[in-house]
Amino acid sequence: MGYLEEIKARGRDANPFMKHMGIEVESFGGGHCQLSTTVGPSMLNGQGWLQGGLYVALCDEAMALALYTAIKEGELIATISESTDYLRGVREGRVVATGLVRRSGRRVAFTEGCLHEGSADGPLLSQTRASFLIIRQKDR
Repeated sequence: MGYLEEIKARGRDANPFMKHMGIEVESFGGGHCQLSTTVGPSMLNGQGWLQGGLYVALCDEAMALALYTAIKEGELIATISESTDYLRGVREGRVVATGLVRRSGRRVAFTEGCLHEGSADGPLLSQTRASFLIIRQKDR
């Protein structure tokens, strides 16, 4: 069973990080993805804000799942580079990460992720851009 089938069948339980962080898979398909989680005390930094690495990790998961919906079955991906702009902090409540495939070539794909407070239309917390290597079966 491939990763997308696992996600469809088991949701976040198919991904150990998502399970650990309480990330819910809300929707995915056609180069898009939406994930959410509730900010808890163990996710905060020493000043009481959502730790910055989690902004990146949430967007990375959303972008990767979006990309998996746009590549061929059996292909794998690996992050090449990633850059995040932090726009505002959050201390509690629900956050929503969206991922979008902007462009996909034969070997490299370019994606965008956003983290919002409350809902996908809520205040923008961060924007992440990433490039991923597409690993074909014959390349392994």
